[in-house]
Amino acid sequence: MPLVLRLLAVPLVAAVVLVGIWVTGGVVTNDFALAMWLTTAWLALAGIGCLAVAVRSRALRAPVLGAYLATAAAAGAYLGSSVLFDDVVDERVAVAAPLPASESAASGRSGDTRRSAARNVLVRTGRFQSVRHSAGGRAMEIALAGGGRVLTLTGFEVDNGPDLRVYLVAGPARSEAEVDDFVDLGALKGNKGDQQYSLPARARATRYDTAVIWCRAFSVLFARAPLRR
Repeated sequence: MPLVLRLLAVPLVAAVVLVGIWVTGGVVTNDFALAMWLTTAWLALAGIGCLAVAVRSRALRAPVLGAYLATAAAAGAYLGSSVLFDDVVDERVAVAAPLPASESAASGRSGDTRRSAARNVLVRTGRFQSVRHSAGGRAMEIALAGGGRVLTLTGFEVDNGPDLRVYLVAGPARSEAEVDDFVDLGALKGNKGDQQYSLPARARATRYDTAVIWCRAFSVLFARAPLRR
C-alpha cells in the first residue's frame, strides 16, 4: 500500500472519532449524563472498527491503531478531567451598589448619567438557578466608574464540565431550546469562585437579561441567572 494512503489514514481516523464524539455528545441528546455514556459507547465502537481494519490490513495496522489510541486518549483525558476535578478561581471583582432612587429618577429625567460616574453602579443582578446541573451564587452587571460594564459572578459554584461558556441570553433561557439569541462572554474561568467578564457593547442591550452557563461541547444548559434591576 502506498505510503501516502497510510499517512492519510491518520487524520481520517482522528476526524471520524472526533465527529462521532461531537454527534453523540452534542447532537443526539441534551442530557449530560446520557451524552457521556453515548460518547463512551461510540469510542468503544470506533475502537472495535479500527481493530477490525488492523486485523485485515497489516499496512494500515500502525497508522489506524495509533491514530485511534492517540485521539481517544486525548478526548478521554479532556472530558474526564473536566468532570472529575474542580477549577477554582478567586478574582478581584468589581463591587457596586444600586443607584439611589432619587439619583436614578433625576438621571432618567435629564438623560444625564454623569452623576454616577464617580463610582461603580449595580445595573442588574440575579441568583443562579440549577437547570441540568447544580449551581449557586450571584451574577451582577456593573457599570464601572471609569467606563464600560462587567458581569461578575460571586459566591459562585456549578458542576464542572467540558467547554463551559458564559453567555448573556435574550429571554428566560429555561431550556436549551431558548438559548438561541446570545452573546458569548468567553470560557468559564472556573466552576467555583469569584470571577469577572467584560461586556461588549452589544451585550448591554436590555433584551440580554439572563446569564447562562453553557456547555458548548455537548449543547447543555448547566445553569441560569435571570437579571433584574
